Amino acid sequence: MPEWYIAVNGQSEGPYSADQIRSMLASGRVNQDTLVYGPGFSQWTPLRAVPALAGAPGQAAPPPPPVLGRSDEIDYRIEGAEMQFVEVELDPGESALAEAGAMLYMTPGITMETIFGDGRSGGQSGGFLDGLIGAGKRLLTGAGLFMTVFTNSAGTGKERVAFAAPYAGKIVPLHLKELGGEMICQKESFLCAARGVALEIAFQQRLGVGLFGGEGFIMQRLLGDGWVFLHAGGTVFEYQLAAGETLKVDTGCLVGLMPGVDYDIETVSGIKSALFGGEGLFLARLTGPGHVWLQSLPLSRMADRIYAAARQGGGKQKDEGSIIPEALSTIFGNR
Repeated sequence: MPEWYIAVNGQSEGPYSADQIRSMLASGRVNQDTLVYGPGFSQWTPLRAVPALAGAPGQAAPPPPPVLGRSDEIDYRIEGAEMQFVEVELDPGESALAEAGAMLYMTPGITMETIFGDGRSGGQSGGFLDGLIGAGKRLLTGAGLFMTVFTNSAGTGKERVAFAAPYAGKIVPLHLKELGGEMICQKESFLCAARGVALEIAFQQRLGVGLFGGEGFIMQRLLGDGWVFLHAGGTVFEYQLAAGETLKVDTGCLVGLMPGVDYDIETVSGIKSALFGGEGLFLARLTGPGHVWLQSLPLSRMADRIYAAARQGGGKQKDEGSIIPEALSTIFGNR
């Protein structure tokens, strides 16, 4: 019975039977690292970790290889309500990486180092060419060329470093190993991560999504097996999409999604709704299986409200409840 799904180039395909997937494995269409989703699994999982699929048709599946951790195993705590920060606790030699300007405070045993690239090596030797490629990818996502690595260099004892959210919202902690080693998020949502997590680019293959999806053709792809911390505006809402289940979302409210979630856009039905409904012309259509993260207050929406309330945006400045200042402003042109 077909009940398995595979993630190919960021898109979900299926359902397939176990024999069909084993045949695809034998032909080379998929490999042991391909993410699959099916009965008994709550999230996308590498094919090698699913004994029912990892072998050739009619053969017993080989035991999965041990998973070797590469990212630093950091501890953390999140403080605050609307304006949050995350404090990361580092053992001697452990490091965390963050976007420039995200640091709130650090204890004396923490040292800072600016690195060139996407943080895959976390300040370790990776070669200039690797750094140049990583920096180019970061430029495509709208980020800067450099990242900052914070390392516990004290030698003994734990040290702490904290990173602050850039605007009102929530910090979302995610462990990439539990998510299959990969997730896709909007370009501005990354805050910090354990050393070993890499930030790469995820191209939107559909023209409509790239033009009208709110995030353009390029989003961020987070790879690794450690902790990563995203920031989202307002309240964060997580949704687990079942196979074939669809959710329509405002294009700016999407924070992140699993690679197997199908991401497309559709136009708002009805001319009146499209022109006067206030939701724009397009909606994002997300189809499972997979997990998605949504935000209630995108930065773009908050910025539009601030601009509308400012003088150049036609908004009111002061004494908004009084008739006399309104009349004087109209007569003497103080608007």
